[in-house]
Amino acid sequence: MKFVDVKTDLAFRKIFGNEAKKQALLSFLNAILRLKEDRRITYLTILYPYQLPKIKDGKTTIIDVKAKDKAGKEYIVEMQVAEVDSFDKRVLYYTSKSFADQIERGSLYKQLSPIIFIGILDFNYTNSPKYLSSHKILDIETHENYLNDIEYHFIELPKFNKTAEELDDLADKWIYFIKNAENLNIIPDNIEDEGLENAYQDANKFNWTKEELAAYDYALMRMQDEIGKWELATRKVVQTAVQTAILDEKASVIQNAILAGADNELIANITGLSVAQIESIRISKPS
Repeated sequence: MKFVDVKTDLAFRKIFGNEAKKQALLSFLNAILRLKEDRRITYLTILYPYQLPKIKDGKTTIIDVKAKDKAGKEYIVEMQVAEVDSFDKRVLYYTSKSFADQIERGSLYKQLSPIIFIGILDFNYTNSPKYLSSHKILDIETHENYLNDIEYHFIELPKFNKTAEELDDLADKWIYFIKNAENLNIIPDNIEDEGLENAYQDANKFNWTKEELAAYDYALMRMQDEIGKWELATRKVVQTAVQTAILDEKASVIQNAILAGADNELIANITGLSVAQIESIRISKPS
């Protein structure tokens, strides 16, 4: 077997946003939210079902799936493959907007239903060593949770380093699948959950159409292009900073040499700068 990278747009949506195979999303949510039998989600409506995208369409580093249960509670599962500026504010804005958009102006507030956000992050976000964390609005002193309609759960993939033999529960097995599927050749032996079994089958390239594989390969190429752009920009920033530091250090040497009475040619030989650059520094030297 050869599995796709679940963290890519097309694979993520195909596995978690498939209206015809909702058992995978149901299993994932129940596992990550650690819901007990009497609170388990048994039915979902996927708000934007999976569709094969046009190959020409690019993709961002933000991938999400939205679903709603029978009670109207909305679930947002987001895959964030790269850290972005003001990530915390974007998540707050996104969930708050989803909460407010449930009703029109003038409607009753009691019609608003809870929003559950699950962020799967391919980078470290919190200072906690835990790879799975939950966040709610709590009273600072009593830790009571009165404002309980929005909650956040973060899965930080770099912190998850368990092997297949070390997985403790279904939540671990799901996280292991998301992080490692692309590097596996077989489905692990300890997979007994129907939803997770379906996810592995949907991640198996053998079960993909030619059109899906072509779109997947294109999405991977676009992702590598974006990573390449980021790495190039980072290198340029570092190089500029290093060059600036070197020039600043040389400028200090030059100023001292000028004060000592050295001529431009001697200073140029020492620093490697041109005579014209030395003269420019000499002219700009404060009197």
